[in-house]
Amino acid sequence: MKKQTLFLSIICSIMAISACNSTDNRQNQLKHQTDSSKTSSHKKATSQTNELEIQYKRFTLDNGLDVIFHVDRSDPVVAVALTAHVGSARELPGRTGFAHLFEHLLFLESENLGKGGLDKMSARIGGSGANGSTSRDRTNYFQTVPKNALEKMIWAEADKLGFFINTVTEQVLAKEKQVVKNEKRQSNDNRPYGHTQYVIDKNLYPKGHPYSWQVIGSLEDLQNATLQDVKDFFKRWYAPNNVTLVISGDFNENQAKKWIHKYFDEIPRGETVERNKKQPTSLKQSKRMVFEDNFAKLPELTITWPTVPLYHPDSYALKVLRQLLSNGKKAALNKLLIDELKLTNQVRMGGYDSELAGQTTLRVQAFENTDLNKVYQAISTAFKNFEQDSFTEQDLARIKAEQETAFYNSLSSVLGKGFMLAQYKIYKNDPGFINQDVKNILAVSKKDVLNVYKKYIKNKNYIATSFVPKGQKALALENSIDASIVEEKIIAGAEESFDASQKATYIRTPSQIDRSEPPYDKTPVIIKSPKVWQAQATNGLKTYGIHNDEVPLVNFSLNIAGGMLFDDPEKIGVANLVARSMNKGTKRKTPQQLEEAIKQLGAQIEINANKQSITIDGNTLAKNYKATMALVSEILLEPRWDEKEFILIKESVLSEIKQQQARPPLVAENQFNQLLYGKNHLLANNLLGNEKSISKIAISDLKAYYQKNFSPSLANLHIVGDINQSEVVNSLKLLEEKWGRKNIKLPNISIPSASKKAQLYFYDIPKAKQSVINIGYLALKATDQDFYPAQVSNYLLGGGGFASQLTQQLREAKGYTYRVRSGFTGNTLDGRFTINSGVRANVTFESVQLIRKILSEYQTNLTNNDLEVTKSYFLKSNARRFETPDAKLNILYNMSQFSLPADYVQQRAKSLESLTLKQMKSLAQKHIRPDDMIYLVVGDAETQLDRLKNLGLGDPILLNP
Repeated sequence: MKKQTLFLSIICSIMAISACNSTDNRQNQLKHQTDSSKTSSHKKATSQTNELEIQYKRFTLDNGLDVIFHVDRSDPVVAVALTAHVGSARELPGRTGFAHLFEHLLFLESENLGKGGLDKMSARIGGSGANGSTSRDRTNYFQTVPKNALEKMIWAEADKLGFFINTVTEQVLAKEKQVVKNEKRQSNDNRPYGHTQYVIDKNLYPKGHPYSWQVIGSLEDLQNATLQDVKDFFKRWYAPNNVTLVISGDFNENQAKKWIHKYFDEIPRGETVERNKKQPTSLKQSKRMVFEDNFAKLPELTITWPTVPLYHPDSYALKVLRQLLSNGKKAALNKLLIDELKLTNQVRMGGYDSELAGQTTLRVQAFENTDLNKVYQAISTAFKNFEQDSFTEQDLARIKAEQETAFYNSLSSVLGKGFMLAQYKIYKNDPGFINQDVKNILAVSKKDVLNVYKKYIKNKNYIATSFVPKGQKALALENSIDASIVEEKIIAGAEESFDASQKATYIRTPSQIDRSEPPYDKTPVIIKSPKVWQAQATNGLKTYGIHNDEVPLVNFSLNIAGGMLFDDPEKIGVANLVARSMNKGTKRKTPQQLEEAIKQLGAQIEINANKQSITIDGNTLAKNYKATMALVSEILLEPRWDEKEFILIKESVLSEIKQQQARPPLVAENQFNQLLYGKNHLLANNLLGNEKSISKIAISDLKAYYQKNFSPSLANLHIVGDINQSEVVNSLKLLEEKWGRKNIKLPNISIPSASKKAQLYFYDIPKAKQSVINIGYLALKATDQDFYPAQVSNYLLGGGGFASQLTQQLREAKGYTYRVRSGFTGNTLDGRFTINSGVRANVTFESVQLIRKILSEYQTNLTNNDLEVTKSYFLKSNARRFETPDAKLNILYNMSQFSLPADYVQQRAKSLESLTLKQMKSLAQKHIRPDDMIYLVVGDAETQLDRLKNLGLGDPILLNP
């Protein structure tokens, strides 16, 4: 993907189309309109009818561009998504990763947008940040913007499609190769089990099959891509007749249609693109592969079976099967591997269903030193148990209830709706197939599920990969052969040099209209805060709510202050264990019974701890809200404290602690906390605890924590959805009566002073392909009057994504990194300023040096144009501030935690309007001080430690000699 935040989780939940190892079923009956003569509108779902109409218009330009409109006037925003029906499956052997590389290139420049123009425009219009993703079968580009910026977005998308290719030069291509290679290092090469999918696909599919290579490609193939390859690829696949444009949100359809004709009509049609034929695969025999993973601390077994492509009739039953086998206490795999044999703490089973073929994968990360042959034997036994015990119609209904809620969640944003419409157009040539897709899910029977189990899983050939820690090959499945994986060597100066600043010289593409300037934003968007209601129960519980009937869902979060702050320093990890244990049953319900009660409602209830609170988060259909809240009350008032579950949870936490030691970003986070606070400070600890502290904790410690520290006087409930205030208040009566107030206060935690001297530290992870850099110090609390202004002042440093200087220089100019960011984060107790990035190992010194230079010059180099861009972003992006349920919950959280008024967004906007350049520089100078910061590098000491001595920060202190 092109941007900082990987949108995979969004795309997984919305689009069952690519590398999403999840059971992403959808259930609800939707009504669609395909007749372009009818009026397009959005009809909300109601908790009474459980129906949702997503109406749309579809039309095709003479050049073949397919356009889909969906109107949703719930928020003053519009999402624009352009999808090309091309992914890695269209590549050729030796040019793998090219579709994804091209996705990156398309963002960089076009003839009228100019260099970095799309990102600069996004900042000025308050967009969500132009982003994109590539799968095996499609590449998409998307952004959500205030509705008055729609013409700008249409102009920009047309410029990318018709006026782009001339701007790509040898230098630009060389730089972007480095960015993509850094992404591969970050996603695959520098993390445990990162090569698993590569090994699977290389052995599952025959040589030359379009799914036999990875979407991101190989380092060698990326390096071999030529400028002519780029030009040929664009001409072949980025023609209007292979592209779909979806516009979803609050807009005028007639006007939008005129704009689309204006900007897209003259872009010429390309040669005809035929759909790829289905290419399902089969295995003549099973294959077992083993790899000693440099980063793995625990052995992991992954078994993959070839199945069916997306939307194949059997694909629906396979999705149900995967959930039945692995999802929940009752699932056959979980019952045996987790509860009985205690071989692992998690069994994951998912599908990689794509356009041409599909596969089903079972993944088990075992506990330390576990022989994977035992895991394999347990899997075989679990399958036999499944055959013998089968499942009930009630189990099937439970899964469908989960799917119903998941489907509505996927519609909670205009971008989500746009993704769904594009999905069905691309793969079925019919956006309305969503209606049939849901019917296919609902039609799955018990017989169907058992049939696909016999047809694709039982006694069928498979690919099995054993990824084991270095030196522990004996843990692998017997008869495994070594997997062939090419690992990069860390060599200084190995990458080619380039100058990405060079301007391209070319003859401009002729146009019938003047495209040189972006369209003018029309009427300013008027931002209205949603109406917030508040209530307080007699026991002190405070509730903040927003009524929102766009979809028949309710989202809630009960925040109980305390968390790790109440932990005994000798028993760190109690708060986390309390939260996890409360998920496991009540006095009246076993863990399995509680889980099934929640899922029968199509609900989710999850309790989590963090360093300063414990939260109960939930999501449910509005019609089941009352029953869901009754379960929340039961969980909160009647915890089970199950001894058997407590033992399993402790094993799980110990396993997670081991896993964290294998992930360089998590190693960096834990080490950085100790440097910020000092090793003996409470907040320096890992929330999970450590092996020593976990061994000391008994279940009596959890009960004592709960009895002493759970109080409604420390609790705030935030709730958003299709529910009114009186219904919510009535649902809390039991909590008001039974949950007694306790006169307790949060511990008085002393926060150390911020660092006053720059110091460099190094943590060694041998053979790391990247170095993780964390820089910063303790800074402002969220309640400090400068906190929001400081966030504003950081926008162009590292908080503005591709608009920021850190990204522009480290990624766009140098190609050192895939992602870099900076920011102020805080709460009522403390705050911090941090910069973090993963950089190519052999430019560790250069990266830290450049970051220091950017920091030292930032406040003096700020201009009036920088001020204008910053203000424009923060003011205009407010149009997106209330769109999704999560966004609304965040508004309520900020109100309750920081005593902000309901219209604080508007108040901040008003104060921002008067911000001057002098004030912005002063804020940066006051709160961004590079000479006082802690500098931490986590990487390969053998090749990088000595080079860092020349930074001028003294000799680096090695934290793990």
